[in-house]
Amino acid sequence: MHIQNTEQTAPPPAAGPPLLRALRHRNYRLFFVGQLISLIGLWMQNVAQGWLVLRMTDSALLLGIVAASASLPVLLLSVPAGALADQIPRRTVLLAAHASGIVLALLLAGLTFTNTVEVWHIIVLAALSGATRAIEAPARQAFTIEMVGKEDLLNAIALNSTMFNTARTLGPAAAGLLVAAAGEGPAFLLNGLSYLAVIVALLMMRLPPFTAPALSRRRDQLREGLQYVWHEPTVRTLLLMAGGLCLFGYLYIPLLPVFARNVFHTDAEGLGWLAAANGGGALLAALFLAQFSTQIPRGRVLLLALLCFPPCLLVFALTPAFNVAQGALLLMGFTSVLAMALINTVIQTTVPNELRGRVMGIFVMLPLGVSPLGGLIGGILTEWSGSVQLITAVCGLLVWIIMATSARRARYLWRVQ
Repeated sequence: MHIQNTEQTAPPPAAGPPLLRALRHRNYRLFFVGQLISLIGLWMQNVAQGWLVLRMTDSALLLGIVAASASLPVLLLSVPAGALADQIPRRTVLLAAHASGIVLALLLAGLTFTNTVEVWHIIVLAALSGATRAIEAPARQAFTIEMVGKEDLLNAIALNSTMFNTARTLGPAAAGLLVAAAGEGPAFLLNGLSYLAVIVALLMMRLPPFTAPALSRRRDQLREGLQYVWHEPTVRTLLLMAGGLCLFGYLYIPLLPVFARNVFHTDAEGLGWLAAANGGGALLAALFLAQFSTQIPRGRVLLLALLCFPPCLLVFALTPAFNVAQGALLLMGFTSVLAMALINTVIQTTVPNELRGRVMGIFVMLPLGVSPLGGLIGGILTEWSGSVQLITAVCGLLVWIIMATSARRARYLWRVQ
């Protein structure tokens, strides 16, 4: 089987703090800056879109439907997209995906500015955006090693998480202020323009020539990736735990607009600060991992994070106090991202190069595909019960049971370094 060439020209000697080690690679520096700008725009759109749907429909169910419409393409396409990322240059895949993102974001901005946007427009565009993310995410995850080589892979994965959660902190806060002042349209427009940053960064990279692997049937490629996951116990267990967290633990994210308005009685600006608190905790976790990823006992920290997340979710679900909710969201962001980043790290260092795209296709299916399904379930149950707090609390208990059971059965994870 062909293994894609990922050897890099030797970078300059490491300088500065261990936190920034991967940034000594020119390609990764370009990627980091461009992707950070693009992700800030994406998070601005996510918050503005949720507020727009709630303002237009007053329906938690439709919030869940919009989230689920973005997840279905991920569920259908992410694993085949991972196989694609093992067959053609990953930079080409990323360029095509980000160019599509520009078109979709500007279309939503145009509909909003002209006051012609309808809920079905948002659902269709969310589904198309989900298809774009399904194609882009496995290629982006597998592309990391091409930029930094094996030596700095762990640090780059942690910095990727830092980048994502910096955007997750800045984007919602900016969106809340912008939507409160000028409406949702400018947030969609800025997101469309932000894609240009990562496209320029990708075009400026210097990569070794791509050697096409031998052609094989797509069905065989997918089967090979799935068989590897099933027969590799560490990867299988980590993916199952991540799936439980994404399905039940993350349903609060698409329901944040309901919490903001109905529980905490605030507006779009308040929603932005709630989302920013969650992102701030996630950012702290990413920075912690980037600095100490080679020193901490990964398995033990991973399991502790998974066990600490559910009680924080319960506190958020049941408190009537805005400040307490912000604190709980911060801790939820910290523990969940610490867990997911460590799962990502252990998987990427376990999987062989020639299978990385396919396995990462399965991994990214969980936060991008399974997680919005939890939002749909939460929206349906909230609409039926009339209590977003009750539904979120029940899901918090379910996550607690899943993680406690998994930690007991997979005791060998406590020893993973």
